[in-house]
Amino acid sequence: MPWVLAIMMFLTVLAAAAGLGLGNAARNLDSQVGNRLVVQIVEANPDVRERQARRAVAELGRLAGVEAVRRVPPEEMERLMEPLLGKGVLETDVPVPAMIDVDVNQTASLDAIRTALTRAAPAARVDDSSQWLDPVARLIASLRWLAAGLVALMVGATTATVVLAARASLDTHRSTIEVLHLMGATDVQVARLFQRRIALDAAFGGTIGLVAASAVLLLIGNRVGALGSELVGSAGLPLASWMVLIALPVGSVGLATLVARTTILRALGKLL
Repeated sequence: MPWVLAIMMFLTVLAAAAGLGLGNAARNLDSQVGNRLVVQIVEANPDVRERQARRAVAELGRLAGVEAVRRVPPEEMERLMEPLLGKGVLETDVPVPAMIDVDVNQTASLDAIRTALTRAAPAARVDDSSQWLDPVARLIASLRWLAAGLVALMVGATTATVVLAARASLDTHRSTIEVLHLMGATDVQVARLFQRRIALDAAFGGTIGLVAASAVLLLIGNRVGALGSELVGSAGLPLASWMVLIALPVGSVGLATLVARTTILRALGKLL
């Protein structure tokens, strides 16, 4: 049984880590992108583009619900477009739109922002990140529910394993139990012997499963960090998530002990 419990704990920790990581990614994505708008000044004439960009920045700073306005500097624009258009694109005659990052809160009205920008800068275009963020958020939510379902299934499988092991051990030691009863032992005292043995097995299996799963998670974390992707990297596990994962084997020991005690006491009650 210890090795069966170790495998189950290994899978449980991996599923729980996936759910916690996806939840962390969803929170980071919402905080970094969910309340942000991108304003582009699409104008071929550089002088007109610059005037409209300045008016747009000034107008955005006066609107209700706008918390921060930042004009993307040319150096950052050059760095963003270099992988696509090559180096030195801003030095050519290619018209590059002016970009403005806008942080808003829940009280901001997208229609009011678009109306105000149209008056101040006719060439302005407002890109709402929620248009592409909503499908991603729904996908993450579905995967989190899947991870939670897997954890629930593994908990059920662990419970069933403990029940079967307790009944098998009871049948194996039936004659010994009868002798203990003749010597005056109560059902509770007999049950304590079984639940202590099962608790030790669950502790051993849970520790092995946690260590193996932690090694896999650390290896995957190193591979993800090497990608350099902020979106994928945001699915990392903070300290609080690791504490939850460490608590899983402890919870499994308590669950196994409770299930073993209940199973043994019921079985002993039927023998009398």
